[in-house]
Amino acid sequence: MTNTRARGAGIEAAARDFLLGQGLRAVAANANYRFGELDLVMLDRDTLVFVEVRYRRDARFGGGAASVDAGKRRKLVKAAQIFLATHRAFSDAPCRFDVVDASGEADAPVFTWLRDAFRADD
Repeated sequence: MTNTRARGAGIEAAARDFLLGQGLRAVAANANYRFGELDLVMLDRDTLVFVEVRYRRDARFGGGAASVDAGKRRKLVKAAQIFLATHRAFSDAPCRFDVVDASGEADAPVFTWLRDAFRADD
């Protein structure tokens, strides 16, 4: 479990660095709420971006992005709503949900960034 948790934290940190390199700005990481966790919250210009990071060593079972099913999307939307309610500075900002699909070796993952991967009303 500890190795899995450490691997996940390392991949999320690498995904954050990747997105910073793409021009996004960090707002929060691992925002935990009763309904779920937001891996990364970032700003893309004036848009608040809720980022789900998913890692799969290989894509035999659909890859990381395919694992963000309807149930997971509902949890992310609820967590985002709580984040917005508790961070009033962002309450009027446009928002979107992105997925960063990480694959390959955990110590050097390859990222596929899916901007606007789903909508809150999907």
